[in-house]
Amino acid sequence: MSDIKSTDTTNLNQSGKPRVRFAPSPTGYLHVGSLRTALYNYLFAKKHGGTYVLRIEDTDQSRLVEDAMERLVRSLAHMGVNADEGVLLDGELVVEKGEYGPYQQSHRLSIYRQYVDELVAQGKAYPCFCTAERLDTMRKEMTANKQAPKYDKHCANLAEEDVKALLDAEAPHVIRFNVTPGEDIVFTDLVRGEVKINTKEVDDQVLLKSDGFPTYHLAVVVDDHLMGITHILRSEEWLPSTPKHILLYKAFGWKMPEIGHVSVILGPDGKKKLSKRDGGASVDEFLEKGYLEEVLINFLVLLGWNPGGGSTQEIFSLSELESIFDLKGLHKAGAVFDHKKLDWMNSAYIKAMPLDELYNRIEKGGWFAKDLVQFAPTDMQTKEYLLKVLAVEQERLVRLDMFGEENPFFFQLELSYDKGILAWKQNTEEMTREALEKAFAIIEKFTDAEWVDKAYIESVLLEAAGDKKGDFLWPLRVALTGAERSPSPFEVLYVLGKDHSLERIVRALAMLR
Repeated sequence: MSDIKSTDTTNLNQSGKPRVRFAPSPTGYLHVGSLRTALYNYLFAKKHGGTYVLRIEDTDQSRLVEDAMERLVRSLAHMGVNADEGVLLDGELVVEKGEYGPYQQSHRLSIYRQYVDELVAQGKAYPCFCTAERLDTMRKEMTANKQAPKYDKHCANLAEEDVKALLDAEAPHVIRFNVTPGEDIVFTDLVRGEVKINTKEVDDQVLLKSDGFPTYHLAVVVDDHLMGITHILRSEEWLPSTPKHILLYKAFGWKMPEIGHVSVILGPDGKKKLSKRDGGASVDEFLEKGYLEEVLINFLVLLGWNPGGGSTQEIFSLSELESIFDLKGLHKAGAVFDHKKLDWMNSAYIKAMPLDELYNRIEKGGWFAKDLVQFAPTDMQTKEYLLKVLAVEQERLVRLDMFGEENPFFFQLELSYDKGILAWKQNTEEMTREALEKAFAIIEKFTDAEWVDKAYIESVLLEAAGDKKGDFLWPLRVALTGAERSPSPFEVLYVLGKDHSLERIVRALAMLR
């Protein structure tokens, strides 16, 4: 028994720098798992001064979605994961750039045909004329006999003259790879260490379909070789395909790139792959919910990787990740997508953001235009007013789309609430009225210059409250907000302004008469 080994760990191009690729299929929106794979490749290239290539694998024409490639390229560029080469965004245009193009597999069909013909000529591949019905029957029989379903090499054993006759008759066929049984395939995975699989478990996979399009297995090997790819980082879901690819590299006499299979992202149950049912798997969905681009990057990179060295740091900029990323930090085990952790990280970024930038992000996302703000009184829609609301909400804001949701009273002219909540604990209406009248008298005396000083307003009102803060401040806060839970009355006064604040106290007093 012979071994086929792929253990080279010095696989670099002529410049001595790595060339990596992210090669998605344009079948929908950018998935968070796909973004993480792109990030790992991108970061590895940046760390070592290499090249990050974006290639489009669109040979499965039945699964293509219109405009998906453009959306995918724009999403990656929007996230800051810009390709050095391949299909990329140039201004507003999606273009191809680089000396190894075309970078869309559907534009490389003649290249694949050339290499398939070479394998057939050498007896390393063969035409297969089996019908779908025969293949289905074969698989059912194998399953019934408790065998792993795989092709039985029927067409590999056809007589040469029979093959020629069928080809001359233009009989529908595919091209299959001729796998030699009884060999051990051994390779060193960059993440998982040594992996060993016997070729008895490897099917004679289809290389070229009857429509002239290659399968993934042929196209990815040919493209990675011709494009000078030195390192491949992809999901562990592709691990069973690696032996097939190694056999193709051997058949062509090519050097195999180094390869590593990263763990999948798991849903909250920690068992199944993250899906839409788990709260959204599309990058666009998360952005539309008000998560920051830099948070998604930070969160996803740490979902299956850590910087090592006992570091407990969890907040990283993209440039920091570019400088510290190391393949040794990749985990073998699947990582659970923790929505609470994502919310915490998003909130931490929001807290640290300059107020003007936070305002611009919310405005760009269109969250100032939602009904809550859109139908508020005009003076509650000004930038000055919205910045005040943001100054209060910033410490508590989890996502950008949640702006104003916890504090709708900032955008309402009149409040509706039960007067019973105005009283602190068991205080009487008389005690509550006296507290509100006292607050009104104090607030009315503030000058315009004093009003802009939130700390001054707070100090005066706290002094007036004395030892009975609840008796004095509770009714004031409820009168201002109409809610039992809200920011402090000092913050609310600062945002509402003197006139709106006094009007609300007057309405509360009217409810107590």
